[in-house]
Amino acid sequence: MGDIHGHFSRLREALDRYGFDPARDRLFSVGDLIDRGPQSESAIAWLDEPWFFAVQGNHEDLAVRHVRNGLVDEDNWRRYGGGWFLDLPPERQRLLARRYEALPVVIELETAAGLVGLLHADSPVRDWSRLAGTMHAHRRRARGRAQWSRDRLAQGDVSGVANVRAVVAGHTPVPEPVVLGNVYHIDTGGWRDEGYFTLLELGSLSAWPRPARAGPAL
Repeated sequence: MGDIHGHFSRLREALDRYGFDPARDRLFSVGDLIDRGPQSESAIAWLDEPWFFAVQGNHEDLAVRHVRNGLVDEDNWRRYGGGWFLDLPPERQRLLARRYEALPVVIELETAAGLVGLLHADSPVRDWSRLAGTMHAHRRRARGRAQWSRDRLAQGDVSGVANVRAVVAGHTPVPEPVVLGNVYHIDTGGWRDEGYFTLLELGSLSAWPRPARAGPAL
């Protein structure tokens, strides 16, 4: 599913509407659990659920870097919803940041139809078989692209990523799910008043409530 941004009550309503069953289903988030919405601290409770998994988004990255070295533009982060974190006591900031730091940047899932990769923004490689080596050898640059890049959508790049069935990302809001090559962009702004949460079934790559459309983003 796409970015949550502190709107867990809305997410719960969407899951109930689509018949999500925690006894048999798993939910994977492409990151940005926090900021913007009123329930950002609830992310920790969701991460404690055995059926909920998430990658680290750029907003979690901001929290981790703020605690680690303070090299974050606080005024800019406040404008994008980070004030709730900045106003917490330092001890609470450290506790939350440890949880966010433990989140993987990439999750790989085997489906009956092939491997699916989950990350927040975009693949740092054109060939998925090179992912592990690139993440190790060029860690900062690769993580930056995986968590922050908007290039693929901005350029309407349909070249896709080789040696993986699909890559699923959020980060950049779109009015409906967009597939560029084999890269699925599913942040349909469920955290916005005019948006909604998209859920992508990874076995079939079917999106609810609206199918993903192919081609360059508008």
